[in-house]
Amino acid sequence: MRSKAALGLLGLGLLVVASAALGAAVGSTVIDLPAALWELLDGEAASPDARILLHVRLPRVCASLLCGSALAVSGMLIQAVLSNPLASPNVIGVNAGAGFCTFLAMALAPGMAGAAPLGAFIGALSATLIVYAVAAGAGAGKLTIILAGVAVSSIFTAGTNTIKTFFPDTLYNGSTFLIGGFSGVSFANLSPAWLMILPALALACLLARPTDVLCLGEETAHSLGLPVKATRFGLILIACVLAGAAVSFSGQVSFVGLLCPHIVRRLFGQGRHRVLLPAAALLGASFVTLCDLLSRVLFAPYEIPVGILLSFLGGPFFLFLIVKQRRRPLPGRKGGAG
Repeated sequence: MRSKAALGLLGLGLLVVASAALGAAVGSTVIDLPAALWELLDGEAASPDARILLHVRLPRVCASLLCGSALAVSGMLIQAVLSNPLASPNVIGVNAGAGFCTFLAMALAPGMAGAAPLGAFIGALSATLIVYAVAAGAGAGKLTIILAGVAVSSIFTAGTNTIKTFFPDTLYNGSTFLIGGFSGVSFANLSPAWLMILPALALACLLARPTDVLCLGEETAHSLGLPVKATRFGLILIACVLAGAAVSFSGQVSFVGLLCPHIVRRLFGQGRHRVLLPAAALLGASFVTLCDLLSRVLFAPYEIPVGILLSFLGGPFFLFLIVKQRRRPLPGRKGGAG
């Protein structure tokens, strides 16, 4: 079983490498990737291919890898904390909250380094805590949590549109942000985000065992000596850091945190999170990178934002999960907010 999981993780790792190479080489024009890489390693970027790779393709590939891994792991953690397989950063309003506070930070502190990621984290945490408080207070079921998320999403989206209306000059790229995509991203945009995402991913993997215990149910976790409230809150914080940092540079990229955890569980089973979390990170990274590649080449030379493509994929999948739950309730622990 361990060798099977190791082979699966190795396969996903190779998929990440392949998707990154394709994303760097292919676009509206195909570049000679080995030659361009060698030129960059030699300290030069004289050829058009090398300049395209350095200033356009590499930042975009890095952004899609970071965004995909962050949102996928965030979704896995949120599903574990809420014991709800329908939960994800997009569905329960985390992305909308992060987007609202990112817009607010951009409007009130334009050009301030780190303002957007910090605002995104505050918004993501606020949305999660509101949904969690409503669910816990009402003894809510799985679908009620989703409805609370829809309501919170609507409120934050209305706030985002209001800010966009009053600050049109500051938020000139607001429409692209609301759809979600990586067009125009640069390494400068990614600098604050990756400093948040990489440590949060590592911390999530280190907390895999407490996550396993939490998924056994609140009573069992208490009997095994797990500080349930502290663990739950810590996992929520990590999930919000991941989702908020991703939204700060990618915009409202949807359904990655819903699709990837389900695919990972189908591939690896309902196993331990020390396997599921790295697998989700790898699958999310390659999935978003490949989707971004498709968004660039499907209608070349025109480009569609990757958020549109992900919504086309994720929307029907979410409806399928809802229908499946109504016919045969998906497993989840009793008690808590779920």
